[in-house]
Amino acid sequence: MPHYLSELYTSKRTWLSLDAVARQQFFETVGHGMAKLSDLGVEPIAFGEVDAGKLHAASQSYFAIWRVPDEAALDALVSGIAAAGWHDYFETINAAGRGTDLPGHLAQLAAARS
Repeated sequence: MPHYLSELYTSKRTWLSLDAVARQQFFETVGHGMAKLSDLGVEPIAFGEVDAGKLHAASQSYFAIWRVPDEAALDALVSGIAAAGWHDYFETINAAGRGTDLPGHLAQLAAARS
């Protein structure tokens, strides 16, 4: 089964203080790192703004969802994001792990001990 990374993040003051040119330079840095990650099978699924009007909405402003073929690629993705300096600009929460189908997940929940 593939692995997934779901990120929830909010801009820090350091991001908000950057001008448009500095933000674009940062995006270029991120883009260069993505080429290497694509070679590992990292697949961006979706990105967007969190809809704060939905029931139980996250307090973060943005989300990203990634699919990767295995744990090694997942580790490379998480490390690559950090190495790009992402966390200097965005407060981030990660949820990552091996994916399963609905019956498999229900079995995980049924077996929960905490």
